[in-house]
Amino acid sequence: MPAGFPAEALEFLRGLEKNNRREWFEPRKQIYEERVRAPMLELVAALNACMRAFAPEFAIEPERAVYRIYRDIRFSRDKTPYKTHIAASFTRRGFEKHAGAGYYFSVSAKEIEVAGGVYMPSPEELRAIRLHLVENHAELNRILSRPPVRKTLGSLEGEKLSRVPKGFAAEHPSAGLVRQKQWLLWSTLDPALATTPQLFGEISKRFRAMAPFIDFLNAPLAKLRRRPDPRAFLD
Repeated sequence: MPAGFPAEALEFLRGLEKNNRREWFEPRKQIYEERVRAPMLELVAALNACMRAFAPEFAIEPERAVYRIYRDIRFSRDKTPYKTHIAASFTRRGFEKHAGAGYYFSVSAKEIEVAGGVYMPSPEELRAIRLHLVENHAELNRILSRPPVRKTLGSLEGEKLSRVPKGFAAEHPSAGLVRQKQWLLWSTLDPALATTPQLFGEISKRFRAMAPFIDFLNAPLAKLRRRPDPRAFLD
């Protein structure tokens, strides 16, 4: 079990929040690599080993799972160059990164976030999930009502439409779920956990609880990826 992050990791992230500029970061880059990134890679590797018991198709190389510290500022008004947290995501094998439903967690000096679900579905994925919900809404409601989910992750979150989208019935029992544009479970934890061995347990407990939710959302999307490309028959 990973020991958690050293105290220097949170000190570094706290300092970066106040001094988000290259002149401050570059002399301290080694601190980031040794005290922040290295423990994060160790934590992701341990989570991979744990997830093989309940989500083996999400095991991913730690280097691929952990996000870069550098922000993409090309289209942002905020030109600060660095993220003030470290994060990792776990995408299902065979899916493009960030496609489908996946697992996520981040650590900052202010909070720890543990989340999972569908964040930015393509139009095709959005329709596939909604059609899946029309037929299987009762199953998702059962998943969301399970005690481990309610206790550790709360209720369904995410952006939603003000009304049911065109082509779906407003009076159908699935209408509330179909209105969603995102389907997310989200939990925020005390940042003090980051420097303790309990961090691994709290994250893995939530990942395990949300596994049926992730599998439910990915079921129709996996079918999309198995569908043959019609262009293959034109040769």
